[in-house]
Amino acid sequence: MTEITNKEIQLQQEIEQLRSELAAAQLSKDVSTAELLNSEERFALAMRGASDGLWDWDLATDEVYYSPRWKSMLGYSEDELENTLNTWAAMVHIDDKDMVLGDVQSFLSGEVDTFEVEMRMRHKAGHDVFIRSRAFKVSRGDSDETVRLVGTHVDITQQKKAEFFNDRNTKILELIAQGEPASRIYDEIALMYEERHSGLRCSMLELDKGKLLHAGAPSLPESYCKAVHGLEYGPEVGSCGTSTYTGKRVLVENIATDPKWADLKHVALPHGMRSCWSEPIKHSSGKVLGAFGMYHDYPALPNEQESYDLRAAARLAGIVMEREQNQKRIQDLAYTDELTSLSSRPHFYINIEELVKISARNKNKFGLLYIDLDNFKTVNDSLGHDVGDLLLKHVAQRLKKTCREIDYIARLSGDEFCIAVNNVMNDYSAAHVAQRCLELISKPVELAGRKFTPACSIGIAHYPDDGVDLQSIIKAADTALYAAKDLGKNRYAFYKKELTDKAEYRFKIEQYLREAIENQQLSLVYQPKVDIQTGSIIGVEALSRWHHPVLGQVSPVDFIAMAEQIGMIKPLTEWVLKTACNQANLWKEAGFSSLIMAVNISPSHFLDSDLVPLITRVIKETGILPGELELEVTEGVIQTNPENLAVFEHLKQLGVLLSIDDFGVGYSSFASLKHLNVDYLKIDKYFIDDILLDHKAKLLVSSMIEMGHNLEHKITAEGIESKEQYIMLKGLGCDYAQGYFFSKPVSANDVSILLENQ
Repeated sequence: MTEITNKEIQLQQEIEQLRSELAAAQLSKDVSTAELLNSEERFALAMRGASDGLWDWDLATDEVYYSPRWKSMLGYSEDELENTLNTWAAMVHIDDKDMVLGDVQSFLSGEVDTFEVEMRMRHKAGHDVFIRSRAFKVSRGDSDETVRLVGTHVDITQQKKAEFFNDRNTKILELIAQGEPASRIYDEIALMYEERHSGLRCSMLELDKGKLLHAGAPSLPESYCKAVHGLEYGPEVGSCGTSTYTGKRVLVENIATDPKWADLKHVALPHGMRSCWSEPIKHSSGKVLGAFGMYHDYPALPNEQESYDLRAAARLAGIVMEREQNQKRIQDLAYTDELTSLSSRPHFYINIEELVKISARNKNKFGLLYIDLDNFKTVNDSLGHDVGDLLLKHVAQRLKKTCREIDYIARLSGDEFCIAVNNVMNDYSAAHVAQRCLELISKPVELAGRKFTPACSIGIAHYPDDGVDLQSIIKAADTALYAAKDLGKNRYAFYKKELTDKAEYRFKIEQYLREAIENQQLSLVYQPKVDIQTGSIIGVEALSRWHHPVLGQVSPVDFIAMAEQIGMIKPLTEWVLKTACNQANLWKEAGFSSLIMAVNISPSHFLDSDLVPLITRVIKETGILPGELELEVTEGVIQTNPENLAVFEHLKQLGVLLSIDDFGVGYSSFASLKHLNVDYLKIDKYFIDDILLDHKAKLLVSSMIEMGHNLEHKITAEGIESKEQYIMLKGLGCDYAQGYFFSKPVSANDVSILLENQ
C-alpha cells in the first residue's frame, strides 16, 4: 500500500467539495443550466488530476462518457471503446453484473442514499481488475427527475490482492493448526502465491529416498506432474532436482537453453513453461525435504518481491512437510505390524470405528472378513517359527492383492488377519473378495526348501446387519470363522447361514454361465411392442433366458449381472444380437414386415470401443436393415462427456435406432438429453404402476411424454398390465407400449401366432 501524498489528499478534498457543490446546485430551483454544467465541468477537470476514472451515463439514451483515465485503467486507449452502456456490460465480470445493476436501481429509486460498489472488470490483457465505483445523481427540471449518473472508478486491485493474500495466509495457518491433509495445504500455498503474481504457477516436490515425488501443483498440467513424479534428483535435473541435490536456490531464466533442463524441457515447453525458480524446502534441522518451484510463461528472473515470496513459500511448505514426516514416522511405529507391514490391531480397530461412523452417516454397508490360516501350528512346529514368519509375510502380500485402495487390511495376531471391504453393494461383494483370498492363499509356496500349500478359513459379517459397532461386528465375523472351520476348513462362511448358501449358489452360476455362453445354451423370448393408438404390433424386445439342468431356471437379474462381473457380457451380447436379428429376418421372410427388433445393451458394454464394430459386423452378417434394429440402453449412460456422446453419434451414423430404457429412475437429466440423438424414451414401469391411483405419478408421466415429444422423441410405456392404464396412456398421447396387458415375453413361434392374429 502506497502512502497518500498531500497532493492526493488535496485533490480528494476538492472532489468532495465539488460533489457537494453540484448536489446543492441540483437542489436549487433557480440554478441555471450554465452553472450546473460549469460545476460538472469543474468536477471532471478535478477527476483528471486525480487517479480516478470518470464515467457519465445518460439514462435516457444509454450513452456513457468514459474518461481517458477510465479506459486506461483497463488497458485501452481513448479511441478504442464505444460510449455506450454495452461497453461496460461487456467488460464487467458476469458474476458481478446483476449485483451492480441492482445497486444502481436501488440508488435511482431512492431506496439508498449513496452508491458505492466493488466489482471485477476484464482488462484488455485478459486478467481481472478490481474496481471501486462511486456515483451521484444529476437531476433537471421542476420534477427533479434524475437524468444522469456521474461517477468515478478507482483501481483497487493491489489492495484486493493484499487482502486476499493475508486471508489465504491466515487460512493456511489455520489448516496447519487443525492438522488438515498436507496435499490440501500444499494446493492452498500454491494458489496463494499464484494469485499474488499474475501468470505464475507453483509446484511442491517432496524428496523421498533420492526421488522427487509430486506433492502439490494445482495449476500445472497433470501430464507434466506425472513426468516429474519419481525422477531421481541430481546436479543437472531441472531446477527442483538440482535445488534438492545442492540444498541451494536455483534460478533458471530460460528453460529452453539452460543445460539443467536439457533432459526435461521437452515436457515443460509444450505447456508454456519458460522459466523456473526453485528454493529448497528444509527441515528445522537443515535437512532438505523437497523443493518449491515457481514457473513463468516467459524467460525471466525473479524481481525483489518474487524472490522474497519464493523463500517465504518454501519456509511455509517446510512447516507442513516436516509435520507430515514426523506424523508419518509416529504412525508407522504405532500403527504398522512390524512383521508383515500391514496395519496393526490398534490401527485396524481405529479404522473400523471410523468406518462404522461414516457408514452410519451415509447409510452404507461394509463387509468384514476374519481370516485364519488352517494348520499354521503344524508349520511352526515342524519347520520352526522363522519359517512360520516367512509364510505369514507371503500370505500378507497375497491378501493385499485382493484389496482395493478403499479397503482396510490388518494382521490382528499370530496367523489371524482381517479385511474390511468398504461400501459393498450387496451381500455377495465380500464373498467375491473371500473367494479371491482362498484362491491366492492356496497357491503353493516354497519354504525352507520344501513346497508347501497353505490354506485358510474365512468368516464374513456385514455392518449393520450383523453388528452395529466394533465389538459386535468383529464378534460376528469371528463366529462365522468358526462356522467355516466346522464346515471343513479352506472355505468361507457368512454369519448368517442362508447367505452362505446363496453365495455358493451364485458361484455355481458363475461356474456354469461361462460354459453356457460359450456353448450358446441360452435362449431368447420376445415381448411385443405395440402402437398404443392402433394396438398393432410394430416390434419386439429380445430377452435372454437360461434354464440349466442342475440350477433350473436362472433369473436374468442374476446371470446378466454375473456375466458383467466375469467379463462375459460381450460374447453374450453378440449372441443375443445375432440370434435376434436372424429371427427378425425369418419373420420378414414369413411376410411380417417392418418389425423393429429391440436388444438391450449393458451400460459397461455400451462404452466399450468394440461396440460400434460389433453392431456393424452383426448388421453385415445377418443382413438386417439398420433401421429395423433398436438398441436399448439404461439412462445411466446419459452423460455429456464427449466419449459417451460419440458412441451415440457413431451408432446413429450406422442408421440403427436408439432408445433410453428405464427413463426417469436413473441418473439422466433433461440437460443431458438435449445433447443426445436418440429415437425413443421408455418410461419405467415404476411410474406406470401408480398412474391410476397417484395424481403425481400421472402428472410425471404426462410431463415426460410432453417433454419427449418436444425433444422429438417417441415415447414407449413399459409394464402396462390393465386396460385402464392403456386407456389413460392413450389419452396422454403416448406412442408405444409394452406389458402383460398385451403379452408376456414369449417364444418366437408364439410371436408368429400373435402377428397372424392381430
